Amino acid sequence: MKNLLSNLVGPVYAQNINLTPQGNFSNLGNLTIPGIISGAISLIMLVVALVFFFILILGGLRWITSEGDEKAVGAARNQITNGLIGLAIVFAAFAIMKLIGTVFGVDILGGLVIPTFK
Repeated sequence: MKNLLSNLVGPVYAQNINLTPQGNFSNLGNLTIPGIISGAISLIMLVVALVFFFILILGGLRWITSEGDEKAVGAARNQITNGLIGLAIVFAAFAIMKLIGTVFGVDILGGLVIPTFK
């Protein structure tokens, strides 16, 4: 029994955090108000896009589980339509901000990096 527990629970090591100005938190000195606002805008856009995506998914699930009821199908169709409109608005806002950044040289989205799978 002891061998089983030791195989399931391995040793835990504390991480060495370097708090000197050249350490792990050295990038905190580079924070600016525009950088914080840019990060907040990027985070808000990501959250809103995820919310509308899940609204779209839930609308599809409601349509599947409507069992042919006309009212339920209509409500699910409206939810899917609203989710698609919301996603279109979010992506249009993203495109407009990128266009403003390209034309005027104002980097609104800052360091927004679209996540990819590796």
